[in-house]
Amino acid sequence: MADPRGFLTTEREVAQLRPVAERLEDWKEVYPGTPGHAVLPIISKQAGRCMDCGTPFCHFACPLGNLIPEFNDLVWRDDWRGATTRLLETNNFPEITGRLCPAPCEMACVEGINREPVTIKNVEVAIADRAWADRRILPFTPQWQTSYTIAVVGSGPAGLAAAQQLTRAGHTVVVYERADKPGGLLRYGIPEFKLEKHVLDRRLKQMALEGTVFKTNVNIGVDITGEQLLERFDAVVLAIGSTVPRDLKVPGREYAGIHQAMEYLPQANRAALGRHVEDQISAEGLDVVIIGGGDTGADCLGTALRQQARSVTQLEIMPKPPTTRPASQPWPTFPMLYKVTSAHQEGGERVYSVSTKEFLADASGRVSGLRIEEVKLGAKGFEPVPGTERLIPAQLVLLAMGFVGPEPDGIVAQLGVELDARGNIVRDDSFATNVTGVYACGDAGRGQSLIVWAIAEGRSCAHGLDAALQGRTVLSRPIDPGARQLAT
Repeated sequence: MADPRGFLTTEREVAQLRPVAERLEDWKEVYPGTPGHAVLPIISKQAGRCMDCGTPFCHFACPLGNLIPEFNDLVWRDDWRGATTRLLETNNFPEITGRLCPAPCEMACVEGINREPVTIKNVEVAIADRAWADRRILPFTPQWQTSYTIAVVGSGPAGLAAAQQLTRAGHTVVVYERADKPGGLLRYGIPEFKLEKHVLDRRLKQMALEGTVFKTNVNIGVDITGEQLLERFDAVVLAIGSTVPRDLKVPGREYAGIHQAMEYLPQANRAALGRHVEDQISAEGLDVVIIGGGDTGADCLGTALRQQARSVTQLEIMPKPPTTRPASQPWPTFPMLYKVTSAHQEGGERVYSVSTKEFLADASGRVSGLRIEEVKLGAKGFEPVPGTERLIPAQLVLLAMGFVGPEPDGIVAQLGVELDARGNIVRDDSFATNVTGVYACGDAGRGQSLIVWAIAEGRSCAHGLDAALQGRTVLSRPIDPGARQLAT
């Protein structure tokens, strides 16, 4: 193990953020320098807190099966090369998960039973950022090429993970992306202050040097039909995400100034990178209301604040979560706790247990406010609390209530893949759909989930597809269909 007394003598310490006033003036990551380098001065001692448990629940809670006790020990011993090797054995993109993953591993840390858990996420991103800085992450080319060709539709984390694994297995892989650059929501859904795009671009460059081919501005299902795709390739991987947003059907929804979060965030990302956006949705000088209390809502909050909104209010229909683990969510499960992101530290107001009754508009037909009321959980779901109606001003409303599945028309309909009752693509244990040669992974099959699950699904899909093509595979499979996973 690492420091035998580290968990007793060292308190938990995380990377410090830049001052709020400073980071609201730019779109750079909220850390001084990179997250990995921001935590370097303290990371060895923090890694030394790892107890190297006989049964490492952190390892079990991680969908990727990261070898957490091992890389903690190596960091504590100052063996950064060894730590990099351990981390890359299970995780294709640790520099991204180390920034974006909510770290279910930390909630399952044995030390977290009665003390603060190990800062696993900080250790991970420190290893990754240092490995890139030291040029230890290089292109990996297979020893031989197969004759198989594979199309991956979608370049989010699931598609990228599947593509990299299949390329490394020797197949010819083409990744199709309908946007102008690859990355999916990593590029246009995640704000710069959480993930600067040069971090993504250097990984895409590595993948291109390994042999993965990227085709952008290609809308599969329109520019290339499902039939044509199956004619050109030996197999197809659908990693198209869960992109149909959940809507709010209340009176006044049609008013101008009410937008889905994924209409707003991609525009802001393009503008932050210095690109011109025609008729950009901007929060400057406006009262902004965000409906939805999850990560997407927090991304909208941080973006609106940087656009100098007059006020920002985030509404959540659920009650305010507890700050400590409730008895109904015992260790080592992933608890629903009150979460304060970097964006929440920067400003805005959060209101819980409220529901929107209607939108109000001014004479021009633009939204001017919301009529909301408090709710409570009853026998039949959320019930209104009498006498709690009130109005709140809003000239911009952003709907960040999650997603309900992949787009059912286009490539999904053309290929004829089966959908389940929730609208997600049905797969078997090898991630194969009902259509021969067509596989699906990530949010398209699982439903809206975590980035770490997307990468794990991409890796597992590549395992199943490679085994089907070649009769065997050396690719690892992080998701065991028979194993119980603790992460949400």
